[in-house]
Amino acid sequence: MLSHVFIGVNDFERAFAFYSAVLGELGLTLKFREDERLWAGWMTPGVARPLFLVGKPFDGAPAVAGNGHMIALLAADRASVDRVHATALAHGATCDGPPGLRPEYHANYYGAYFRDIDGNKLCVCCHDPA
Repeated sequence: MLSHVFIGVNDFERAFAFYSAVLGELGLTLKFREDERLWAGWMTPGVARPLFLVGKPFDGAPAVAGNGHMIALLAADRASVDRVHATALAHGATCDGPPGLRPEYHANYYGAYFRDIDGNKLCVCCHDPA
């Protein structure tokens, strides 16, 4: 369904370090990094798409977080949700909802929410039973 997701960032080096740690916990690997353009992309090993991209906004204006949008990253299990959330917080994210079951979505939905260093809201979740 998705080709790629792009998140605008203001401090590329800081964002690169943040997303390298967070996405690494999910098993994603760096596909490319272009310092002359200030953007980078990660992928699932052996799978061309979708890509997760971060970089300076194309129009040169500052990156700003939107209200009402969120990117949810799929984790293999609940322990991965816990690790990703902890890694995000250790790298400067703010908690927007600690890891736990969210039965209002469905009985096995286990998720955690955080805002990255630019204020973008992300979720990491698992849909499988414990």
